[in-house]
Amino acid sequence: MGIPSFQTLTLPTFFFFFVSSYLLAYFRIFHNWDPKHRAEASSCFISLTHGTPAVFLAIHALTTHTTKSPSPPTFSSPNTFLHNTVLEFSISYFSIDLLHYLIFFPNDTLFILHHLATLYVFFTCRFIVHHGSFALLVLLILAEITSFCQNVWTLAGYRKADLPVAGKVFDLMSLPFFAFYTIVRGIIGPLFVYKMGVFYINQMAGDSIPVWAWVSWMIVIVTAILISIVWVFDHWIDWFKRRKAMNKLA
Repeated sequence: MGIPSFQTLTLPTFFFFFVSSYLLAYFRIFHNWDPKHRAEASSCFISLTHGTPAVFLAIHALTTHTTKSPSPPTFSSPNTFLHNTVLEFSISYFSIDLLHYLIFFPNDTLFILHHLATLYVFFTCRFIVHHGSFALLVLLILAEITSFCQNVWTLAGYRKADLPVAGKVFDLMSLPFFAFYTIVRGIIGPLFVYKMGVFYINQMAGDSIPVWAWVSWMIVIVTAILISIVWVFDHWIDWFKRRKAMNKLA
């Protein structure tokens, strides 16, 4: 097992960026919202500053081939500098959002555990194992490609009771967002994770990724996929109930 090494300033720079973004959202953008939704909206704001940029950064990192690794990457390929940069970007975001939950919503156990587990996977890949980032960046893309829709939908949901336009946005986005989320998290994600599992179980990673690492990563990833499927399934049920109620009133 390697010793974590912090050789660049990207991590503290990203920390500063997300802290500043959160404070901007909390004290300026959403300063007139009620306390509960003010904190939740600030979390959504930094999720917006992370999600879509992370997708583009990950795509750039995955499609940039270095002279040291001209061959196509595999699930056990060594991390490149760009891969590590994206991992540090996401480590910073999840760390700040974890602090948000610990301060404002310490009883939200599911989100806290999710963030801790995600940080564990990204941190061990970046600073200890130094391999396997290819798979994690693909999963990051799949996880964050729905981020913009989800955060706008969530923000609209917070204000739908007192702002008619927010209610319209919430209702308009619900169906396409749930459909998009279902395709990405319920179909594409599980298929990719299945390929990962086959690769690791067949010992194709060799000595590049220790067994403890890929086993623990797979447990975290599979659990996250299952939670996502349950989450969107519950929202589909709620959506159909609301549609049924609206049809009765029509």
